[in-house]
Amino acid sequence: MRTPLIVLSCLVVICLDCETGVAKVRRRLTITSNPPGAVVFVDDREIGITPVSTPFTYYGTRKIQLILEGFETLTVKRTFSPPWYQWPLVDFISENMIRRELRDERVVDFRMVPQRIVPSDQLLLRAQRLRDRSRQGVVPELPARPRGNRSTPPPVPRTPAPQRPAEPAVPLRPQPMPPLLELPR
Repeated sequence: MRTPLIVLSCLVVICLDCETGVAKVRRRLTITSNPPGAVVFVDDREIGITPVSTPFTYYGTRKIQLILEGFETLTVKRTFSPPWYQWPLVDFISENMIRRELRDERVVDFRMVPQRIVPSDQLLLRAQRLRDRSRQGVVPELPARPRGNRSTPPPVPRTPAPQRPAEPAVPLRPQPMPPLLELPR
């Protein structure tokens, strides 16, 4: 009977002795590119220009996109797994009872590929072929996905849409605006 009381009182003293409100684990993601100067988006939110660092809270899969003029736009999904001290139950101890700060710094480096410049005569020829195929009702295949993506969905069979005669265009006339309502102050 006395042992559980001693253990409980020790736990209370330890919890009261812990500093509260101070983040004990600092998480930082650093993104670099070769060449530097690319605009970085993480989960469709602009972070900055490489090299750039940003704090993060949650682990998991992130969509990282780099855009640099003269280079191919690079979009990658990268999974960040938590370290052992962030596993459930262990993270309570590491974030609340350990007196020193833990740092989890992730560095991701990307190599940008120069953008291919297609001669205008080849581009016009390709556009004409696509235009001719679309008039015939043939749907062009999508280009192959770049290497590095883990899974590609199976191709979906496509059938051409039935042809409908074009409807005559009706000119649009401007409509009068309704009066504005005044809000009480």
